[in-house]
Amino acid sequence: MAVKRKAKAYSKRKPVVNTRRSKKTQLSYIKMVPPQKVVKFSMGDVAGYEIGKYNIKIGLYTEENIQIRDLALEAARQAIHKEMTNSLQKAYFLRCHCYPHNITRNNRVYSGGSKGERIQTGMSKSFGSPEGRTAVVRKGNPIFTAYFSGQENIPKVRAIFKSASPKLPCKSKIVIEIMNKPKIA
Repeated sequence: MAVKRKAKAYSKRKPVVNTRRSKKTQLSYIKMVPPQKVVKFSMGDVAGYEIGKYNIKIGLYTEENIQIRDLALEAARQAIHKEMTNSLQKAYFLRCHCYPHNITRNNRVYSGGSKGERIQTGMSKSFGSPEGRTAVVRKGNPIFTAYFSGQENIPKVRAIFKSASPKLPCKSKIVIEIMNKPKIA
C-alpha cells in the first residue's frame, strides 16, 4: 500500500529547484504532475463579496515561511467551509489564497534484509518520483480569508478558524479587521 510521506519531510525547508514542470519537455525533470487536491479557492456568496456586501474580514495568517501540502490545505478548507455553512448559511465569502505549485518528490528506499539490494540505485539516481504538491507561503501572508457581516458572528468565525488551524503545519494567527460600512444593507 502506498503511503504519503510525512509533511515534516518538506514543510520547514526551502523549496527545491526543479520542482515545476517545464514547458519544454527536454528540460523538464518532472514528467508527471500529480493531480490538484484543492477543489475550490472561492466559496460562499461570491456575488455578495464583489458588490461589497460584507464589512468584517477575518484572516488566518502564517507566522513562518512554510510549505503546505495540498492535502492539508484541502482538509482545512473543508473544515472551515462546512462549519461556516452551518453557522452562517450562505451569508459569507471564503477564499483560499495558497495555490500548490511545487511538486514534492520521494526517493523510495527499501528497508530490511536483502529486499532491495538488486533493485535499488541508492543515491546515484536520487531525483525521486513525484508524490504530491505544496504551496510555498511566506511569513505574514494569508492562507484563508473570510468576509461576513454582523458583529455577533465574530466569535463564531474566530472559533471556526481556531479549530481549523491545527490542520496546517505552521504557527498561525487570526487577524480580525472591521472595514467601512457595507454598500448594500
